[in-house]
Amino acid sequence: MAHPSQLGFQDAASPVMEELLHFHDHALMIVFLISTLVLYIIVAMVSTKLTNMYILDSQEIEIIWTILPAIILILIALPSLRILYLMDEITNPHLTVKAIGHQWYWSYEYTDYQEIAFDSYMVPTQDLAPGQFRLLEVDHRMVVPTEAPVRILVTAEDVLHSWAVPALGVKMDAVPGRLNQTAFIAARPGIFYGQCSEICGANHSFMPIVVEAVPLNFFQDWSTLMLEDA
Repeated sequence: MAHPSQLGFQDAASPVMEELLHFHDHALMIVFLISTLVLYIIVAMVSTKLTNMYILDSQEIEIIWTILPAIILILIALPSLRILYLMDEITNPHLTVKAIGHQWYWSYEYTDYQEIAFDSYMVPTQDLAPGQFRLLEVDHRMVVPTEAPVRILVTAEDVLHSWAVPALGVKMDAVPGRLNQTAFIAARPGIFYGQCSEICGANHSFMPIVVEAVPLNFFQDWSTLMLEDA
């Protein structure tokens, strides 16, 4: 029996992830209908006599199996393109954070605050506090405000990495010498876990990502505290 979060997607925490879940259900339903139709045809051919086995062509059938796949592709392509444009849209971000991949940890720089920068290492199993997740908890979380557009600038210092947080619908490659960008809006407060999604060496599995989304007033308190400690 699967436990919570072991089967299916994580709960959506951003508008883009909600759209992705809807598109997944939409595409899966189309696949289910196609599979049902193909299975019906196979059963019909096996269970009945092949009375039309000598027909060389049929214009009606050729029209159907040309137009029907085209309609199916359009039904998949249109919502897919809409989501692609939504994922690329970055309009007036309220906060910009630079995520830098290293072997094997992440570092973050809040470009709106020159003094806020820190490294984020995985917490070893023996140092975990009760209730923390093994191989997912870090010593310094990336903190962002809720209900505000956040832009993430992603790069790497050594090899290819990938900054990914499934609940927020975010995945962006970190390439040395190149600055990629993506954005998200955390729709609710919470702690969201991710991992490096590009094989980057021996400890690839041990560089988790933790994003903590908090209300704006708590974020202001956190940023003030970080500036005082800098």
